[in-house]
Amino acid sequence: MSRVTDFFGGFRLTFRHLGRPRVTRGYPEVKRPKQPRQHGRHVLNRYEDGMEKCIGCELCAGVCPAKCIYVRGLDNPPDHPVSPGERYGYVYEINYLRCIHCDLCVEACPTQAITESKLFEFSFTNRADAIYQKSQLLVDDQGFPQRMPWEDWREGEAAMTGGWMRATSPAGDASFEGLTQWSGELGVGVRAPEAGQSDGRDDEATGSKALRVEFASHFDADQREDGRGGRR
Repeated sequence: MSRVTDFFGGFRLTFRHLGRPRVTRGYPEVKRPKQPRQHGRHVLNRYEDGMEKCIGCELCAGVCPAKCIYVRGLDNPPDHPVSPGERYGYVYEINYLRCIHCDLCVEACPTQAITESKLFEFSFTNRADAIYQKSQLLVDDQGFPQRMPWEDWREGEAAMTGGWMRATSPAGDASFEGLTQWSGELGVGVRAPEAGQSDGRDDEATGSKALRVEFASHFDADQREDGRGGRR
């Protein structure tokens, strides 16, 4: 008798879901929303006047634990400066066969030149394509990331390139919440700060409220079905 109950007991969860709506999604046609600060493919930003933010300081390459960034700076031409500083990033390469998307390069950058987009779905047919050059990383004349043929960009993702820079200060000081401490970007201007963990946490502008509602409902439903209760 115990063998029979054990056998059918293994199908308990299956039978429980038979009459319920399907929760799976037809990936890649249908995707789940991405978190506001998700780490994806990098972009090199420009100032609102079109000048490059990168000053060729190589701090991003120095802090990278995977050694996937290669940067070489060069003095700005006096007649046609590339960046507002004395130098600019003449060579900038990122090897995505090594990158672990830790975002340390974004934190180290003194000019907010390098940030990460939400794009993480890209594959290559050869190893050379995995090494992105400056011409591929630098935003276009409208301030949007360049799109490579092997990248799967979706609606609205190209405008989401500065998630980390919009957060509260790294030290977590609540007095800095809501204060803008970064420069504007080409085609975007000065981005509004993300909401923190105070009463203003639900930020409609960044979509973080809608994302939390959807993720919470998804996980709450799974937990209720398993008899573990909802999230707190």
